Amino acid sequence: MIREATPADAPAIEAFLAQHAETSMFLRSNLAGQGVGLTDHPHSSRYWCAPASGAVTGVVGLSRGGFAMLQIPGASDATIAAFAAALAGESLQGLTGEADQAARLLAALPAVRLSMNDVEPLYRLELSQLAPSTATIRPPQPDDLALLTDWFTAYARDTGLSATDAEARARGRDRAEQALRPDATLRLLLESDQPVAMAALNARVADMVQVGGVYVPTSARNTGRGRRVTQALLAEAAATGARTAILFANNPAAARAYEGLGFTLIGQYRVAMMATA
Repeated sequence: MIREATPADAPAIEAFLAQHAETSMFLRSNLAGQGVGLTDHPHSSRYWCAPASGAVTGVVGLSRGGFAMLQIPGASDATIAAFAAALAGESLQGLTGEADQAARLLAALPAVRLSMNDVEPLYRLELSQLAPSTATIRPPQPDDLALLTDWFTAYARDTGLSATDAEARARGRDRAEQALRPDATLRLLLESDQPVAMAALNARVADMVQVGGVYVPTSARNTGRGRRVTQALLAEAAATGARTAILFANNPAAARAYEGLGFTLIGQYRVAMMATA
């Protein structure tokens, strides 16, 4: 029915996922960056493929951090049950994917309890249509760790990614530390040399990028800063060869800001988080 992938399966997995690029960004980016199998990197992942032999028609990945990712269009109930059985013994933290596909896999998981189960609008933008940016951005520096921890903690609360304050604080610290890695893509919007907002790329494959982690402190919202930092981040990505941007919007205000940059709605994306207590 399904098989656990080996490194030899990577080209076939990528060829399949490339046919569904807009809803496979996490899968493709983890695969491109870390290959098949777990390492010390937080984005390293295990993968299961359908069918058990032959051309790949479905993929479920599970990152080292416990986040499941899926691309299973047209999967039979039996195939979804097999994927659910593969995940059942794992410590799942969350699950993301095209909204209807993710709902089917969630329903097949035994006794799963969710603290979050959001369906968010999925957007796409050809970066040739992006207006020039005049904003100033920079990568974070070690001295920004405390600020980033506070911002990522607030981001986890605002988006529902953490169910408790303790979880939000732990996630915030972890995300802040990851943002200081040499390969991180987080950028800070500066005004008078001070950080006022942030945005990052949470996935990149070839000439396609996915935006994530856009945050503006509560007191500075509705001032265009989220739109400006996203625009500047994408202008930087375009300068390094990116041609297409993908993102999903957590709230109506964010959706309006992205539409103002030229993003168009192309579908629905589900973000689910498992309850921890």
